[in-house]
Amino acid sequence: MQNHADSTKPKKVERNVNLLLISQFLTGITSMTVQYAIMWYLTEQTHSATTLSIATLIGMLPMIVLSPFAGTIVDRYNKKVLLIAPDVVAALVAGGLSLYLHQTSAQATYLIFAVLFIRAVAQTFQMPTLQSIIPTITPEDKLTRVNGRFSVIQSVNMILAPALGAFLFGIISIEYLLLLDILGAFFGILILRYVNIPSNQTTGEKQSVKQAFIDMRTGFQLLRSKTGLWITLLIGAVGTLFVMPTATLYPLMTTNFFKLTVADAGIVEVLYSVGMLSGGLIISLFGKWKNRMIPFVLSYVILGATFLLSGLLPANFTGFIWFNILAALSGISVPFFETILNSMIQQSYEAKDLGKVMGATLSVLSLPGPIGLIVIGPLGDSIGLTTVFIIAGIAILLCVPINLAFKSARNYDINLQKSIKNID
Repeated sequence: MQNHADSTKPKKVERNVNLLLISQFLTGITSMTVQYAIMWYLTEQTHSATTLSIATLIGMLPMIVLSPFAGTIVDRYNKKVLLIAPDVVAALVAGGLSLYLHQTSAQATYLIFAVLFIRAVAQTFQMPTLQSIIPTITPEDKLTRVNGRFSVIQSVNMILAPALGAFLFGIISIEYLLLLDILGAFFGILILRYVNIPSNQTTGEKQSVKQAFIDMRTGFQLLRSKTGLWITLLIGAVGTLFVMPTATLYPLMTTNFFKLTVADAGIVEVLYSVGMLSGGLIISLFGKWKNRMIPFVLSYVILGATFLLSGLLPANFTGFIWFNILAALSGISVPFFETILNSMIQQSYEAKDLGKVMGATLSVLSLPGPIGLIVIGPLGDSIGLTTVFIIAGIAILLCVPINLAFKSARNYDINLQKSIKNID
């Protein structure tokens, strides 16, 4: 198991964790607001669904390809620097794009693609860094709750960023709105300066391409060495194949099936994010379960059932009201999957290996997304959106008996928590 924060100094530990979370909230909310602004700018300039699809894929591919390599770097170099660098890079490219748009009125689609790609690469390095830092500064018995608090921050950002971005996009030109990223990075980095983050034992070692491949392979080997965890992760990847692409169809369900407006579609997105926030709050307040696999598989049940029922709704206003309720319930289930899985992974490995492991995990969970986007989009056009929701709901529900059918997966968390208590 990894080395956790010294629980004998609770006030100092709590302050350290809070400063880290505050810094990530500030950089996260400004970065997401700018990200939404860029996508709306593309929509306004091109009116092209193809352009937006390309932009979405550009934002996802670096995480899939680079996550394992990012993990090896996280395990070898200064984590505070690795946490700061992506914010600096995102701020610089946002500033560069702002300067370009200020000097010309020409359409900058390809330049924006480049900016989105660079930001995505930076984010790929940031997430495994943060996920490997949290368990090193958090006491063992508070890890799940702290991860829940981080989930709350992510959910708050998802709620506020679209609304804040839409408001600012309407009153401020895009070239000035982009500068918000620089402001967020400045204050986030300023706060992060006062966060105490343990150094890596391997800090400063030379990182070769060959070693990166070796470490990437090691990350997957470490995951596979925990059979129950590996099975749970693979089933989660299959679930993601249906969850992520289907969730992107919420706006189309509102406008095409219920025949309502984009503003109504925005309400659905906000309620989904509010559901995620509620789920994170539940975990942060009541997240000390004896067997976390129970709420973990329950997230499949809730998500699968809400998708299935969404596909059975009538195309009237009453159906749309229920669609909003089901969207909120879907959102509640998401943090249970992500937070519990991350907590089990973080408690299963030594701190020096967490970067490699989390990088491999992100890669496994991210790969199904683009595949699902390529398949489910055209499928929705050919067989109907509601049918896609029904198929996705059934597929997600099937993840429950499959996960529970494997004894090593079913009992993984019970055995994990027993081993932690024995070590303590």
